Amino acid sequence: MESPEQYTPGPASEARVRKNGDRWTLILVRDLRHPPAMVWEALTDCEQLREWAPFDVTGDLKSERSTVSLTWTGTGNTSVVRVTRVHAPHTLEFGDIRWELEPIGAGTRLILWHNIDRRYISWGAAGWHICFDVLERMLEGNPMSRIVGADAMKLEGWKRLTAEYAKQFE
Repeated sequence: MESPEQYTPGPASEARVRKNGDRWTLILVRDLRHPPAMVWEALTDCEQLREWAPFDVTGDLKSERSTVSLTWTGTGNTSVVRVTRVHAPHTLEFGDIRWELEPIGAGTRLILWHNIDRRYISWGAAGWHICFDVLERMLEGNPMSRIVGADAMKLEGWKRLTAEYAKQFE
């Protein structure tokens, strides 16, 4: 397993911000070389999420209207949210997060919609960017340790990555 010390994030990828009243939504897009069914499992299986996502989940993400607990790693903040949409392997929505999966060739275009405080939008984009890198490695069978929160901010390249996203959102 690759250690975080050996990892440096690449350049910022496609990202947008939408404003609707006081709500800000971060939209990130990542093309993965893996089929939607495989990506879907990584989004809905609690054990797989624990390998790459910035939160731990307790509960069933595969059942619409179920209630799950999200604990954001490094903060201890836990929220109980309802799974509001499940259309396997295309759409998953719970709390302030929506995932969309689109088949592209043999792979998947993964689109994240995350409602986030405007003050943290560039950090959120950089954090999710790093999580997506860890996800990709996990799917490829070349896992590395999860890098989230304060650990992500200590990385070589964190300041550069947040600045690149901030520039996209100007």
